[in-house]
Amino acid sequence: MKNYLDGGEAILEAFRKLKIDYIMSSPGSEWSPIWEALARQKLDNKAGPAFVESWHETLAVNMATGYTLMTGRPQAVLLHAGVGVLQGSMGIHGAMQNEVPMVVMSGESQTLGEDPALDIEAQWYGGLTVGGIERLVEPVAKWARAVTSPHTLYESVIRAGEMAQRMPKGPIYLNVALEHMLHDWTPPAAAREVPPAPIVRPRQEDVAKVAELVRNSKNPVIVTETAGRDPKAFSALVELADLLAIAVINGRVNAYANFPTNHPLYLGMGRYKALDDADLVLLVGGRAPWYPPRRRPTSGKIVAVHDNPLKDHMIYQTLHADYYLEGDIAESLTLLIAATKSARIDAATVSARRQRWTREHDNYVAELRAAREKAQNGSAIDPLSLLGALAEAMPADTIYVDETITHSPLIRQHLPQTTPQSFFRGSGGLGQGIGTALGIKLAAPARPVTLLIGDGSFLYNPIIQALGASKRHELPIIIIVLNNKKYEAMRKGHVHHYPDGASASKDLHFGVTIDGPDYERLGSHFGFHGERVEYRAELEVALSSALAATKEGKTAILNVVVSQ
Repeated sequence: MKNYLDGGEAILEAFRKLKIDYIMSSPGSEWSPIWEALARQKLDNKAGPAFVESWHETLAVNMATGYTLMTGRPQAVLLHAGVGVLQGSMGIHGAMQNEVPMVVMSGESQTLGEDPALDIEAQWYGGLTVGGIERLVEPVAKWARAVTSPHTLYESVIRAGEMAQRMPKGPIYLNVALEHMLHDWTPPAAAREVPPAPIVRPRQEDVAKVAELVRNSKNPVIVTETAGRDPKAFSALVELADLLAIAVINGRVNAYANFPTNHPLYLGMGRYKALDDADLVLLVGGRAPWYPPRRRPTSGKIVAVHDNPLKDHMIYQTLHADYYLEGDIAESLTLLIAATKSARIDAATVSARRQRWTREHDNYVAELRAAREKAQNGSAIDPLSLLGALAEAMPADTIYVDETITHSPLIRQHLPQTTPQSFFRGSGGLGQGIGTALGIKLAAPARPVTLLIGDGSFLYNPIIQALGASKRHELPIIIIVLNNKKYEAMRKGHVHHYPDGASASKDLHFGVTIDGPDYERLGSHFGFHGERVEYRAELEVALSSALAATKEGKTAILNVVVSQ
C-alpha cells in the first residue's frame, strides 16, 4: 500500500490545525485526494475530522450551519465542481446572512487532459469545469477565491478558516484545482498551532459612556434580536436586566432565544409600546429591528451593542443608533455590568421599575394564555392549540427550529424559550430548515430537536436527502408540518396590494393552493414514524408518540392539519 503525501493530505492537515470536527459533503469526483487522506487517517487511527455525507449540497451546508450555531466552531464543507456549488449557494447565502463561519470548497481541472504527465478524467473537459466558479459565489459568501498553486494550498485553507471566524463572521469559499490536490506536498517544518479568533472588546471610553447613560436613565428598555446566539450573551443580558430592572423585548425578527420568556422583565416579541416613553434603548444584537426603517421607535437615545452592527450584506439598514458599543456582545455586556456596578445605583428607582415591568409581564402572559385558551374551542387544530400542546408535552430542554412564514410570529411569542439555545430561526431563503435541525442535533445529541415548518416551506427542502442523512448519521428529530394546504403568505401579499381587486372579491387566487402529498408517509421509506393529526384531541398522544420514536433513534414526521 502506497502512502501518498499530496494536496489531499495538506487540506486534511489544515482542517486538523483549524480544529474542525466534521467534513460535511455532498461528494464530487474531484475529492479523491481527500478520500485517500481520510482513509489513511482511519487506518492510522489518527485524530481528525469525521466525514458526514449527504445527498444534496444545500443540505451539507445547512448541517454545517446548524452544528456551528450550537457549538460556535466552524466546519468544512466539500461540494462538487460548478453545479454542486450552485446547488449549495442557497445554504452559503443563508450562512452569510446568519454570519456563520465555515470553509466551503470545490475543485476544477486546470489542465483538462492536456498535461501528458497527468491522466485527468475526461469529464472535466466535457463541461464539468466551469472556469472560475468563485466569481459566481462571491455575492453569497464573505470571500471567494481560487487557490493559486499547490504550494499555497495548505496555508490558503488555514487562512480561510481564520478569516471565516473574524468579524463579520461568514462562509469562505476556496476553488481548489484537482491538479493542486494531486501534487506532492511537503509539510511545513514547524507547523504552527492555529490560535482561536480573539474576542473583540469595545473601547473602554465607550463602555464608560454607555454605563453613565444607563445609570442616569429613568426608563431604559432593551431590544434584542441575536444576543442569544452566544449562551454567554444570553446570561449576561439576564444579569444586566436584573441589575437595573430593565424591560426586555425581542425584536420583530429575533432569530434566537435571547432572554427567558418566563422572566418577569420580559415583555414579548415586537411589542414596542414600552419604547414610547423610553429615554434609552439598548439595541443588543440588532439587525433590522425597526419597520419601516425610517420610523425611529423612540425619542430617547439608542445604543447599538453588537460585534458587527452594520451589515455589509444588507442593501439597506437603519438602526437609528446614537452610540455604538462595538465588540463581542457577551464581553460588551459583561464590561457594561461591571462599569454600572462601579457607581451608585438608585435602589428605589430600580424597585419601582421592577414592579412596573412585572405587572406588564404578567398582563402579557395572561393575554397569551387567553389566546391559547380561546383556540381550544372546536375540534379543529388552531395553530395556537398546537403551540400550547407543545409547551405541555415537550421536555424543558427541547430545541425548536422555526421554518414557517405566516405562523412564525405566533411561534416566537407562544413557544417557551427559557434557556440558551432553545430556539433558532434561519435566514437567507426557505428550504434549509431540516438540514439546520440535523446539524443542531449532531451538536446536541442528548437534547430533543423539533422543527416547526409550514407545508409550503417543507416542500422547498431536499426532503428525501435530509431524511436519508437523518437515518445514516443517526440524527432523530421531530418534524411538525403545519399544514394549511396553501402558501398563505402569497395570498396575504396579493390581498394586501389589491384588497378590493378581482382576486379578493371572487376568492380567485394563483400560486396559493398546495395539493401536497401525505407528508407523514414520506419517512416510511427509512422506517421512520409518521402520523397525520387532524383533531385537537389527537395532539397529546401524537406528540408523545413522536417523542418516543426519537428516543428509539427514529425521526418522526407529524402532518398537523391546522385551521389557518
